[in-house]
Amino acid sequence: MKRKILIFSLAFFAVGQTFAQPQSFNLTLKDAQDQALEHNRTLKNASLEIQKAEAARWQTLATMLPQANVNLDYSNFMGYELNFSGMAIPMNPSGDLTGQVALALSGAQIVGTQLSTIAKRMAEINLMNTKQDILNQVKTLYYSILIMDETVTLLDKNLVNIKKLYQFTENSVQVGVADQTDADQLLVQIATMETTINSAKRSLEMLYNSLRLQMGTEASTEITLTQTIDDLLNIEGALQLLSTDFILDNNFNYQLVKQSADLSKKQIALNAWAYGPTVSGFYQYTKKTYFGKDEGFNMTPPNLIGASIAIPIFSSGVRFTKVREAKIVHETQLNTLADTKEALTIQHSQLRYNLTSAFESYETQKKNIDVNQRILENISKKYEQGMASSLDVTTTGTNLITAQNSYVQALMEVVTAQIELEKLLNTDNQ
Repeated sequence: MKRKILIFSLAFFAVGQTFAQPQSFNLTLKDAQDQALEHNRTLKNASLEIQKAEAARWQTLATMLPQANVNLDYSNFMGYELNFSGMAIPMNPSGDLTGQVALALSGAQIVGTQLSTIAKRMAEINLMNTKQDILNQVKTLYYSILIMDETVTLLDKNLVNIKKLYQFTENSVQVGVADQTDADQLLVQIATMETTINSAKRSLEMLYNSLRLQMGTEASTEITLTQTIDDLLNIEGALQLLSTDFILDNNFNYQLVKQSADLSKKQIALNAWAYGPTVSGFYQYTKKTYFGKDEGFNMTPPNLIGASIAIPIFSSGVRFTKVREAKIVHETQLNTLADTKEALTIQHSQLRYNLTSAFESYETQKKNIDVNQRILENISKKYEQGMASSLDVTTTGTNLITAQNSYVQALMEVVTAQIELEKLLNTDNQ
């Protein structure tokens, strides 16, 4: 019996371990973006805003449709009889079944439906804008991880070389052909490089966590990126953006501001319709039933139809000031629209300049890192031959780290400038 319990416990533990294993993903850039589009919570909230706007639109439309109500009433006069010219009229208990269909229409309701349609359109644009932002954020993080990982690889390679030189120096100190200070300098260089590597690895983990957050996955999810910088980096494609025409209407931010201006214009019409009449009509059917042996005096008509028109006359200037306020708001929105147009045009010029400068810097730093790598290799060989000092090795090692940092920064500037220009142009919408 104990053996069976033990076997069951081990099996249960094994199953538990299987289910407890964290998720793992092998992701291309597109895989990561697709995962984010499916699971990102910010995007889900933006999608819910569309549903919310659609519900509000139908609420407004419903006010223009017939409204039906049914009422059930019961009355009991507790045996009271109405004395009318010497004739007693019994007031028997009675019940009323009343059904009413009413309809009210005004210009404000029509404008209200137009406002709700614009609000829904703005929610749809915001969803597309949010989607674009998330795709760009995932792309930036994917590139950043690859670049940081490449940085760590380069630093590890340099660390191995410096450690070899340090070991060579230590051996030279032992036989008396080198000073201890030379070995100490290299040891400090090793410690500095190890600190830099550890810092880069921590930054790399932070980037992975940010990517997990964008993808809507758990913190324990293991992520492996299957593409390299060389696979993704398309300098020619990035430079083609410089000749792409900037169409304002394709930009989501401009679309939102434009819709806001339309919304404020409709608000003027909405407030102006406060001067307009409201037309209403109704049909009512009533069925009266008496709960006594004698039918009482029934003055309730079974069918009733009615119509009315309400015309506002005087409101002490309330309606006038509301229209005036709406016009001021609309004028403000038009100014904002004009400013946005100018700002986006200037931003387009600036982003083109940024991309050009980033590309030039990238080309320079790419050559610089190659030169510094060859210098370090050359100095290392000379050091082993006694033709260079440990200070020369330390200096060239520091220069290489600086060159690597400059290269990484230049590469990220190219990626960032490309993504920002793509977002402004919204090339996917052309």
